[in-house]
Amino acid sequence: MKLFTLFGLLSVLILCLSVFSAEGRYSRKHCCRRSPKIRKAQANYAPYFFDNGASSTNGNMALLSLSEDIPVGTHVYTLNGTDPEGDPVTYGMTYEAGSRSYFAIDTNFGNVTLIEALDREKEDEIEVIVSISDGLSTVAEKVRILVTDANDESPEFINTPYIVQVPENTPSGSSIFKIEAADKDTGSGGSITYFLQVAEKVRILVTDANDESPEFINTPYIVQVPENTPSGSSIFKIEAADKDTGSGGSITYFLQNIRTNKFTIDRHSGVLRIKTGITLDYEKSRTHFVTVVAKDGGGKLRGDNKVFSATTTVTINVEDVQDTPPMFIGTPYYGYVYEDTLADSEVLTVVALDGDRGKPNNIHYGLVTGSEGSFEINNTTGAISVIKNPSKLKKEVYELKIQASEISLDDDVTAYAFAIVTIRVVDLNNHPPTFYGENGPQNRFELTMYEHPPEGEILRGLKITVNDSDQGANAKFNLRLVGPGGIFRVVPQTVLNEAQVTIIVENSAAIDYEKFQLLTFKLLAIEVNTPEKFSSTADIVIRLLDTNDNVPKFSSDYYIARIPENSPGGSNVVAVTATDPDSGLWGEVKYSIYGTGADLFLIHPSTGIIYTQPWATLDAEVTAKYNFYVKAEDTEGKYSLAEVFMTVLDVNDHSPEFSENIQEKTMIIGSPVKIEAIDQDAEEPNNIVDYSIMQADPANVFDIDQSTGEIKLKSYIRSLDIIHNITKDKDCIWSVVVQAKDRGSPSFSTTAVLKIDITEETLHKGPMAAFLMHTKDNPMKALGVLAGVMGVMVVITIMISTAMFWRNKRSNKIMPVRRIIKKRQIHQPRTVRMEWLKFKLSSNPAEKFAIEDDTKSLQNENSNNNVQVPSLPPTAPALPPSPVLAPKINTTEWRVTTVSGSLNPKFINKPGKKKGPSSTHNALVSELKQKFEKRNIASNNLHI
Repeated sequence: MKLFTLFGLLSVLILCLSVFSAEGRYSRKHCCRRSPKIRKAQANYAPYFFDNGASSTNGNMALLSLSEDIPVGTHVYTLNGTDPEGDPVTYGMTYEAGSRSYFAIDTNFGNVTLIEALDREKEDEIEVIVSISDGLSTVAEKVRILVTDANDESPEFINTPYIVQVPENTPSGSSIFKIEAADKDTGSGGSITYFLQVAEKVRILVTDANDESPEFINTPYIVQVPENTPSGSSIFKIEAADKDTGSGGSITYFLQNIRTNKFTIDRHSGVLRIKTGITLDYEKSRTHFVTVVAKDGGGKLRGDNKVFSATTTVTINVEDVQDTPPMFIGTPYYGYVYEDTLADSEVLTVVALDGDRGKPNNIHYGLVTGSEGSFEINNTTGAISVIKNPSKLKKEVYELKIQASEISLDDDVTAYAFAIVTIRVVDLNNHPPTFYGENGPQNRFELTMYEHPPEGEILRGLKITVNDSDQGANAKFNLRLVGPGGIFRVVPQTVLNEAQVTIIVENSAAIDYEKFQLLTFKLLAIEVNTPEKFSSTADIVIRLLDTNDNVPKFSSDYYIARIPENSPGGSNVVAVTATDPDSGLWGEVKYSIYGTGADLFLIHPSTGIIYTQPWATLDAEVTAKYNFYVKAEDTEGKYSLAEVFMTVLDVNDHSPEFSENIQEKTMIIGSPVKIEAIDQDAEEPNNIVDYSIMQADPANVFDIDQSTGEIKLKSYIRSLDIIHNITKDKDCIWSVVVQAKDRGSPSFSTTAVLKIDITEETLHKGPMAAFLMHTKDNPMKALGVLAGVMGVMVVITIMISTAMFWRNKRSNKIMPVRRIIKKRQIHQPRTVRMEWLKFKLSSNPAEKFAIEDDTKSLQNENSNNNVQVPSLPPTAPALPPSPVLAPKINTTEWRVTTVSGSLNPKFINKPGKKKGPSSTHNALVSELKQKFEKRNIASNNLHI
């Protein structure tokens, strides 16, 4: 045990020393490759393994455990790692000196296969060194693989054969011999039990049940497929076996994730094919993992129908085919030759790789042009060397065209690619940063571009390279753009030795041709860590080209215009103005108008002057307001709108007009009469009318209100007697010439003759009196009203009679005719004032006339609520006060509506004397007719 421990410690020490020695060799190797005169194009980072843990089947093989009974040829693990630069990696596996090689590895795919049988009883741990390389750097790790036990050893008897001498008289149950056996396995596989066996041969027939799952044969499946294999081709046949018979032993195959899979499988034969229309590409995906499911046909197991399946993973490795040309790594290439560089010194090394990484061809380098006998290239390594002394070099910049060719195994050139190597001849640390254009150093760069480029766009027209010939910290400098801020930014901002200068758009809106036609910046390069702080500048001049990025814009969103209505056709109204800041044809504006109010107007397409149609006639009295839209449009159809509000100014072109040139009116002393003239002009003061009396006979009798046209008598005339003293004309009908004059400029006027019939105020009160007074001069109007009242009375009477008839008919009773006994009243002396006619203000026209009369009503003798209108005999107009009557019992009101009002006699339910039957309708009509006749006679007497 001590020896084993000592051996383990020595192994660990040897491993550490070997790793340290390998790292030292690696460091020395890289240090030797460095040259003080050669600059690397880019840094290289070492590849590394993925550490996926003990349970993973891919990674770095750390903590891997394998059973000793794994068959030889089994795929046991997949090494998996990556390179930070994305370069392809290869894998390796080595052993300590004197160790057995148990595994083989696929250097391209990392697949580890067992090639030597494992035996835990002989070796329970295996130490291997796994490595990963990207072609430039190699990383190695030592891993320890544990071999686990399997019950693969049979017990072995010790000290055989056994020959035992037993006396015949040995008692039964006595121990006669001890048998010993040993098993090299551990655990339960190494425990031994002993028994005696007596055997007898019995044949038992076993029927099949579906108790076996399908098992794939010859797993794992690793398939190599060339990337140019046609779609639809068969690439592999998968086989599975099921020990069951019948349907339980039949197997069908299918793939998981069939939609995202590039492969398909025949469900019966297990043949794996590439899907139709799908091609493989080694450069895009080198390995595909396909999960295949094998399912049996099902069968009975313990009374239930069971279906078993098994899955396996097919690893499909895509083999590279020569279909991609070589690619240069680390372009662009820049090299420098200093003044103290020796001839035949290496300047830089170009590297090209076969694009087909699976089976790459050898690369042959050649110098095509640009050398001018000053440089050469190593055909194998790609190292470029200067073969002349730098003082004999005639140019400062050499551009070498390098060709990298693929050489097949038959020494044929199968593909090639080109790269440009720029080599500068520089002095020692005595130069500031320098700007270079396409033709060499320059301090002014010009670019012509359109305005408003997209933000983030690179100004590709500026080919600027900046270089500092110094080395190390002396060659580090900052770049800065000096000028209007926030428009562009420069990339990179810090440079070591040399860089391509990129200027990027940062604010597109600020790059406006209408604001700047020329943008000027200073590109400043200033050293960072040098005491001299050498710097240099270059002028960046950007000339902007115009685009149609603006729409025409009106000087106002709306225009207010006024035009007199008497303006002739073709008169200018208003001029609208729109400007387009774009240049050239894009800045030309064309005007047009449209809208419902634009029919009478035109617009000049160039000047924007709006004028009336030649045939247009404006009239403020017809249409005083117009509004429509004007449109300003450029040549590409970009436009804007403005609204025009047009007011037609009124002109005094109408005279005031009376309804009649000769009018007749009746004037009651104390009340005015009104005359009115209308001016059709649309606006003030043209339509304001002033009234005046031009002539009156006799004069100095009337006054007229200048504004309203009301004519009244002088204040001292209060009765007809005063008028009779003024004139001998007893008719009191005077003529007045009234003038109506507007306030326009010029002013228009017209006259009318007004015949005024003067009368005193009537004694009759109320609306009826006023109506009669107003209709005194028009008797036909009064007769029309009277005829209307009578017609309505007749219609109402017919309706009431019809209703009563049908009601009596339904009750099958004969109603007695109601008799109204009216007590004759003692009349007071007659006066001119007619108290019987009283007007009531009511919203109902039928309630304007009301005749109040105290009568005695007869009670309904049949008690059937049929009230019949009593016959009212004519009575005197003036009625005495109502007598004091006994308390009323069951008072009932009735009303007969007329055009002018309603007659509302009131009845007291007292027994009365019967009179002969009479017609209610005839009584009412007769009474109204008599009262109207008496009123007319009284009115005529008053006038007389």
